[in-house]
Amino acid sequence: MKCAGRMGIHYMQKLNAANVPKELVEKGQNRVIEASLTLIRERAKLKGELIRALGGAVASTSLLGVPLGHNSSFLQGPAFAPPRIREAIWCGSTNSTTEEGKELNDPRILTDVGDVPVQELRDSGVDDDRLMSIISESVKLVMEEDPLRPLVLGGDHSISYPVVRAVSEKLGGPIDILHLDAHPDIYHSFEGNKYSHASSFARIMEGGYARRLLQVGIRSITKEGREQGKRFGVEQYEMRTFSRDRQFLENLKLGEGVKGVYISVDIDCMDPAFAPGVSHIEPGGLSFRDVLNILHNLQADVVGADVVEFNPQRDTVDGMTAMVAAKLVRELTAKISK
Repeated sequence: MKCAGRMGIHYMQKLNAANVPKELVEKGQNRVIEASLTLIRERAKLKGELIRALGGAVASTSLLGVPLGHNSSFLQGPAFAPPRIREAIWCGSTNSTTEEGKELNDPRILTDVGDVPVQELRDSGVDDDRLMSIISESVKLVMEEDPLRPLVLGGDHSISYPVVRAVSEKLGGPIDILHLDAHPDIYHSFEGNKYSHASSFARIMEGGYARRLLQVGIRSITKEGREQGKRFGVEQYEMRTFSRDRQFLENLKLGEGVKGVYISVDIDCMDPAFAPGVSHIEPGGLSFRDVLNILHNLQADVVGADVVEFNPQRDTVDGMTAMVAAKLVRELTAKISK
């Protein structure tokens, strides 16, 4: 994936070496961007029209893939995750009914608008500032088609910043965020990268996109992580005190007085015994049922969500982590759709 992640950089170096006029390069980039957004826009329109024609849906989950891995600080395999998650969602080894009894085959419950073509955009020389804006715009295009609500398939955790920004801006105010993760991802600028997957929630909090940020499952946190948490008023629940905090966390009520609740699930929030296919293996995490208990019992109007940091290149036991990610997507779909 490191080679693939560098393709865009190498392509631009070749263009520069060939003295291709800057205006021509920018024109090409703009065509790629417009084509990318048009594809998302038209798919969202099609799915929105179908759901409105069927009727009866107040909120409907729509999958949007963001296969981005180059902002990872260790391995870049999460870029390959969206298709593997989709494959597992519809795997014939299980049925299409969620634990709460919602049927995923009903398009009023779940649709899919495809992927933001991250690698194609990077190949054309689009930098991360523009890429983050394109991701945000793609999310907004989904939200414009009532009653669609985005459930984003990562990709590394850097995608949460542009997605949350889009949701907050589109709804017109801050939201509450439930963030499940082994790490707080709140470094000011990890290894000099302001868009690092370890810095996404610093960008979110700086932007004023969240009123409350609850981080659950934390068990790898530095002094800076704690200081940043205090700076932004983050509610950090570490695994070392989970037995004490369990009752509170399994009976959360969020979103009163704000535009809604966003859920971000980093697959490594779970103990690697349940989800080994992650880049940063951190023992001592949540069980899969712990995560579902938190999600199922949450009282909130969930306006968007993401599932990130699944690394298919590290998965074992015939795609076990892919099935874990898919199950989370299925249950989040049930939480969002109504």
